[in-house]
Amino acid sequence: MAWIVLVLSGVVEAVWATALGKSAGFTRLLPSLVFGVGLVLSMAGLAFALREVPVGTGYAVWVGIGAVLTATYAMLFDGEPVSLIKLLLLAGIVGCVMGLKVIH
Repeated sequence: MAWIVLVLSGVVEAVWATALGKSAGFTRLLPSLVFGVGLVLSMAGLAFALREVPVGTGYAVWVGIGAVLTATYAMLFDGEPVSLIKLLLLAGIVGCVMGLKVIH
């Protein structure tokens, strides 16, 4: 259960990170609210998961999932440039996150 919550919390991290970018320095209400709610839910899930998953592994997985999803969203929907090297590096993060789960 801890790993499921950890993965979901990583997904929610991408939500709040994206909302933060869209909040324009907290001047836009809806993205600012999504940021706040997402941040609390993501941190609560991370805290729950860290009761069973070691902190170094859990944090790396959480950040990795959030980073890859945030970057992917930005490339797909926000016009961030896409390159082969960027895709390969993101795939490397995914591979490392999967490796952390496997060795746990």
